Amino acid sequence: MNSFSERALELACENVEEGGHPFGAVLVSAGEVIAEGVNELHKHPDVSGHAEMLAIRRAQQQRGSVDLSDCVLYASGEPCSMCLTAIYFSGIQTVVYSQSVEEAAEAGLSLSGEVYAQIAQPKESRRITYEYEPVEDQEMNAMLLYAEKSVEQGR
Repeated sequence: MNSFSERALELACENVEEGGHPFGAVLVSAGEVIAEGVNELHKHPDVSGHAEMLAIRRAQQQRGSVDLSDCVLYASGEPCSMCLTAIYFSGIQTVVYSQSVEEAAEAGLSLSGEVYAQIAQPKESRRITYEYEPVEDQEMNAMLLYAEKSVEQGR
């Protein structure tokens, strides 16, 4: 096991000792640690306080950019779907994890696996009700406004 994976596991174990969940993350660029995080749900009422999310947020703030495409994320546990989305949006290309969603479920942390299963379902079959309410007033069409601004700005 490499030292970055070991560090993620060390952070996870320390977090458990402090009353938290067993998740730690280490973000690495060019062989150097640029950010770390642990699951902080036991400290703050914020469902986005996952180890991966916090490491990504810290690195982006430090760099002043959302682009982390040169980074590798080392996580003690397989990222949940929320963290996976942040990984995609930040451009991270490689994730190394040490414990699977299935192993988390065996430890009593089954929600990630349940959410992955829900996402695989068609929207109409999911536990959460999805209601589509199309834009009627085109002056309120934020997507169209964004597309127009993007053309103006050459994006």
